[in-house]
Amino acid sequence: MSDLRTDAPIQELCDHFGDWFRDGVKNEAGNAARMTKDLYPYTSMFSPIRVNRMTIKNRVVMAPMGNLMMCEEYGRPSEKMIRYFVARAKGGVGLITSGLIPISDKIDPTVTEVGGKVMMPRISPARTLMSGWRDLAQQCHGYGSRFFIQLTPGLGRVGPPTCLVQQTKFPVSASFNPNFYIPELPCLRLSDHRLTKIIKNAGQAAADAKACLIDGVYLHGHEGYLLEQMTNRAFNRRALGKYADWQRFGLDMVREIRRRVGPNYPIMYRIDLSLALNETYGDRMDEVSSLKKFKNGRSVAETLDYMENLVKAGVDIFDVDIGCYDNWWLPHPPSGMPAGCFVKVSQIVKEHFAKKKILSNAGVEVPVVAVGKLGYPDVAEKALRDGQCDMVMLGRPLLADPDWCNKAYEGRVEEICPCIGCQEGCVNEFVEGGHIQCAVNARTGFEDSIPAQAPPVQKAKKIGVVGGGPAGVIFAVEAARRGHTVELIEKTDRIGGRIVSGSVPAVKFDIKNYLEWLNVQLRCAQKLPNFTLRMNTAATTEWLAQQNYDALVFAVGTKDVCPPIPGLDQVKYVQAVALLENPDLLGDAQKIVVAGGGVVGCETAYWLRYEQNRQVKVVEMLPHFMQGVCTANRGHLLHYMEKAGIELYNCAKVTGFEPGKVHIERNVSQGAPNPYNTWQPLLPENIPNPLAPKLGPETAHFTLEADLVVLAMGGRPDDALYYQAQAAQAAPEMYNIGDSFAGGRVLEANRAAYRLAREI
Repeated sequence: MSDLRTDAPIQELCDHFGDWFRDGVKNEAGNAARMTKDLYPYTSMFSPIRVNRMTIKNRVVMAPMGNLMMCEEYGRPSEKMIRYFVARAKGGVGLITSGLIPISDKIDPTVTEVGGKVMMPRISPARTLMSGWRDLAQQCHGYGSRFFIQLTPGLGRVGPPTCLVQQTKFPVSASFNPNFYIPELPCLRLSDHRLTKIIKNAGQAAADAKACLIDGVYLHGHEGYLLEQMTNRAFNRRALGKYADWQRFGLDMVREIRRRVGPNYPIMYRIDLSLALNETYGDRMDEVSSLKKFKNGRSVAETLDYMENLVKAGVDIFDVDIGCYDNWWLPHPPSGMPAGCFVKVSQIVKEHFAKKKILSNAGVEVPVVAVGKLGYPDVAEKALRDGQCDMVMLGRPLLADPDWCNKAYEGRVEEICPCIGCQEGCVNEFVEGGHIQCAVNARTGFEDSIPAQAPPVQKAKKIGVVGGGPAGVIFAVEAARRGHTVELIEKTDRIGGRIVSGSVPAVKFDIKNYLEWLNVQLRCAQKLPNFTLRMNTAATTEWLAQQNYDALVFAVGTKDVCPPIPGLDQVKYVQAVALLENPDLLGDAQKIVVAGGGVVGCETAYWLRYEQNRQVKVVEMLPHFMQGVCTANRGHLLHYMEKAGIELYNCAKVTGFEPGKVHIERNVSQGAPNPYNTWQPLLPENIPNPLAPKLGPETAHFTLEADLVVLAMGGRPDDALYYQAQAAQAAPEMYNIGDSFAGGRVLEANRAAYRLAREI
């Protein structure tokens, strides 16, 4: 390896994740990341804590999630946004933080849309904006929750580059840096004058927040946003001017805020202990043009020194982890990352502060907040009891279940709806242009339009639900709770549909927890007199018509695709879903080719390599593997697939089979993307990249050895029964939802099922 700046603690932590997959995954994922309540009552989590002169009722912090596309078009918090946050306050959270609130309008063009409209809220002395913030703060206070507003100097190089097309303005940064989304696009260096203006804006925003009854301000100096770009030498390579000192911009901002709000107003700072880029990419830091400039990032020792200086300047509390956008799965840990993955990071900071006897300007200890998959009450409580942190930050778990705190406090842990780590509703939704949602909680983001308590039915109906996957279960349980007479019909001996196979890999423990939660919901529904579960029942059109249902809901799922490729009958093959459900089908096969590089194919390949120790190759027709999957989840899988030696063939199609062999044709032009590229995201399909290399016509034929071929080429809606029943008029009302309507994810299935159950 070339001489890269690597930090031993960070390298050890990154290596731990690899070791966890290789060696400890079966035990750790199976035992340490379950919705258990062995440590109940959670006396540490539900104890008060002091920040500056403020007391917070418990140790749970809601992470900065929300805001995007939840405000009015010029920045006032909308009723949707207010109801979203208040639901978490009602659920018992001690400290709620907003999402990003830019303070760099007219300086950073990536934070503003065409016509001056915005996708993130704003705060200013304007009365039209202040009234929304005052409403939000007061309503959170009504439930005893504190509310901090998160301020960002801007997005800089990680902002959407559409500003160049829409506003004819280049994105900006601390130095001339490549844009994250389109590395060929440069970001212009901000002048000292403009940076000084941002600092003045920060002071004004903090004063406005205080006037709006907001309890504190929260600076986003993490993930490679503009504040980090200024305060990390990976991005700030300025040689001249006052901000060539990489600490100064952050320190000046804190001092200005403290000057404007006085000594007693809490200031929180979000920081990463390390970008972990060198530790993630190694030699690639010298090979990839968009990474080369970022080798000399802030070390752990430098970060700790900077944090000491931030405390002297006025910071009262930190939350800390590792990573940035260029290794996005670290600051946004997906389903495969271990629970409590960054408590060692918070522990490093706590031990350093204790050793140096660092106190805030208020003369109290500086709380350190741990982040990273802490939605398991026992894991969170243990981190607090062991002194690894002072508070725990939950983001996605509070989207999955806004009553997480109340349920944990009361010991109703089994009732907590677990986050499945998919990041499709909470992250990918706003990347694609929507607002924050949740795959397992259809009410998240719709608290303003969907009542917390479902209205009872005015006229009870007899409803048959065909299919016991997530859509069928969610609909059946919710409709029965409202008062309908519901019969759930499942042809197999277990519920869950495709998430049964999806929960088999040990790293999919989040999905396994969700499957267990669905079973808990079903057991509760079975106690109702108006709910019936029919297992091992294959519904037919004739049988359904004989039941005299008032309504039929079909949630049958998908059928696996089996393409007519020449020679398929000459090889041993199996569908990925069937293999996961019955691993004995693997037999003694050692060399395996997975046909299909979507999320099912890649997760199956991952399972085959890490848990079954087989040699694996994956073939995908598209230029990119897992097209459309959230950047963090996609990057995480690709990174560890490469580390495990899984061979990926993109731009390739299977042309035929013969015994023990798979024939493929692959595009080998210079424009073919690197299949292991995790440092650059895929743009939404409606956003073209005119600078991207073009695929050429050059192709080559390859032959891959295979003892077993695993087909993962997707599924088609299994809608035949629905259309047969419709033709036979088997019931007055009929609905087709979930995968049997259109193959999708838990997000779409749950959303459709919940909405229909609330309205039928």
